[in-house]
Amino acid sequence: MISFENIVKWIQAFLSAHLPHIWVLAVEAVIIIIAAIALFAILGLVLVIMERRVAAFMQIRFGPNRVGPWGLLQSTADTIKLIMKESIVPDNSDKFLFNLAPFMVMIPAMLILAPINFAKHFFIWDLNIGILFVSSISSISVIGILMGGWASSNKYSLHGAMRSGAQIVSYELSGGLSILTIIVLCGSLKVSDIITAQETGWWIFRGHIPAIIAFVIYMIAVTAETNRAPFDLAEAESELTAGFHTEYSGMRFALFFLAEYINIFIVCAVGATLFFGGWMPFHIGTWHAFNHIMDFIPSSIWFFGKTFFLIFLIMWFRWTFPRLRIDQLLNLEWKYLMPISMVNLLVMTVCAIYHLHF
Repeated sequence: MISFENIVKWIQAFLSAHLPHIWVLAVEAVIIIIAAIALFAILGLVLVIMERRVAAFMQIRFGPNRVGPWGLLQSTADTIKLIMKESIVPDNSDKFLFNLAPFMVMIPAMLILAPINFAKHFFIWDLNIGILFVSSISSISVIGILMGGWASSNKYSLHGAMRSGAQIVSYELSGGLSILTIIVLCGSLKVSDIITAQETGWWIFRGHIPAIIAFVIYMIAVTAETNRAPFDLAEAESELTAGFHTEYSGMRFALFFLAEYINIFIVCAVGATLFFGGWMPFHIGTWHAFNHIMDFIPSSIWFFGKTFFLIFLIMWFRWTFPRLRIDQLLNLEWKYLMPISMVNLLVMTVCAIYHLHF
């Protein structure tokens, strides 16, 4: 069977047979960089058309149906438009920071890809603090948002950036506690260990009520962290024009736009790994015959299927709930999600110590 694992082994064997070790590492690094950029480009195209299709489905309308077969090339046409569009820099802006901000948002998204296991034995770097690495690097993107809002010399941009900063920093706490709730079950921060621990069942089922509560809080928190509706106060069109990227156009705007969708994919990939076993097939305890049948489905299909299901949930939120006010948004975090997350973590710790989980 053709799989990511076999492809990796073939590339490694081919390069090792023809090149010295140092050059093998260099060529593999170049391949990884090209693959990451290609993944970003493909995800940007796929998620934009998926967003529009989900929106159309929720609103009982057709959605894109003109450009290409069934409108599938609409996001490609939008990309070409953004590439050709003039990129304007405001006169009173801090030009260096204005140009740097989009890259400060994109770079963390690329770094976070490293520990994610896309399939069995298919990852860039499975370091032993993988989940801590993801949580730490993801916090850097807020710097790019604040930088872009301040450097634009626009009151709407600055206001949106400050909202985004307060929002992201706040919801990182409850999101982090939800992640810790699963970490105490696994006893490891390594992504491959977390997936292996779910070989007899995903944590969303084996972790009792605390795991379900942690999942719900995690989905709410990451929706807010990615500035998605109903938590899109940083980009509220009716109040702030477009928020922190009001002054951006052309490819600079495209980088902000792409980073938002890449971050959605990443947080959903982490959620799928923590709660739904990542690439691990659906196994039930000692049901060996059933588990063997599930193993026939490629691990990459399991991973991307779970990830895109969570992406669908986040898109569903956007077209279901009305936008919150900024005071409601912060009250939800500090008065409800944060205390619930702390109590839930304590309960899960007791379950892990006394082995009360399945």
